[in-house]
Amino acid sequence: MKTQKSVTPKVPLGPVLRRYFCEYLVSQRDLSPQTIGSYRDTFRLLLGYLERRYRVKPDAVCVDDIDASRVLAFLDDLEQRRGNKARTRNNRLAAIRSFIRQAASANPLLLPMAQRVLAIPAKRFERAYVGYLTREQMQAILDAPDVTTFSGQRDRVLLMLLYNTGARVSELAGLQVQDLSLESRMSVHIRGKGRKNRSVPLWRQTVKMLRSWLRQLDSAADSPLLPNSRGNRMSRSGVAQRLSLAVKRAEPGCFALQSARISPHTIRHTTAMHLLQSGVDLSVIAMWLGHETIQTTHQYLDADLESKKRALACLKPPNTRRSSRCGADDIMQFLKGL
Repeated sequence: MKTQKSVTPKVPLGPVLRRYFCEYLVSQRDLSPQTIGSYRDTFRLLLGYLERRYRVKPDAVCVDDIDASRVLAFLDDLEQRRGNKARTRNNRLAAIRSFIRQAASANPLLLPMAQRVLAIPAKRFERAYVGYLTREQMQAILDAPDVTTFSGQRDRVLLMLLYNTGARVSELAGLQVQDLSLESRMSVHIRGKGRKNRSVPLWRQTVKMLRSWLRQLDSAADSPLLPNSRGNRMSRSGVAQRLSLAVKRAEPGCFALQSARISPHTIRHTTAMHLLQSGVDLSVIAMWLGHETIQTTHQYLDADLESKKRALACLKPPNTRRSSRCGADDIMQFLKGL
């Protein structure tokens, strides 16, 4: 008697995907709009790939069409055709895994197919070198904006907050007037990535600058702290453009800034490195930057060459004089010790 092979059921993707986004991601997990947007983009790319490669219209796709072989082919396409790096590939895979896991929990008949997708490993990658600025370079950038203009005053506040808080550019652009506490606490409330909010202390110089800036704004509590020319919150590209302008203005007085590629995230790295070099504990830096785990913060410890040099100076160097002879017995002992 022949045994029947298990067949994955034809489950239309549309209704399952809608429940996944509306009920699971939004209602149950209450994920941030940024995370939901990233997951949405993953499935837009995936459905576009299935239509282009397999001639399957998005409305005709079934859950079982997203099997391991097609997911792997999609991930390869991201790297080869779109030029995505391993980190982006892994983010797309994480979104697909999350959906497949949830779909299989609601329909156990999908489990065999789901297990094969969930077994796809994330791709290993080398972390890029953490670039950061010296204190002299950072000071040159902070001094660069023309404070005789409204935009120059805003840019100086922007750069000072960016360095003081180490905030992500999206966090900085989203700040509102009501997020400041300039009296006893002297801090700013930051709405962090994945709804992980935090409060970061401010230097007295930053507080003084902000008080002067608020008198210029004369705005409501829920208005943008750093408005653009139209009074709306600045965009990511807008913040990057104003930083680029400040760097260009600072270059003549700071030769080390010439030809340097500096982004808002470079300032975030700079804040972390300067905190570390000042003796601040890694766990505090992790909270300061809003890192989910301290492992993320360890990259700054690896990159802190100055601290490594200080540690090396405390270590007595070995004797570099070579022995006059190296007998056969010595070599055998060496090999045995390997």
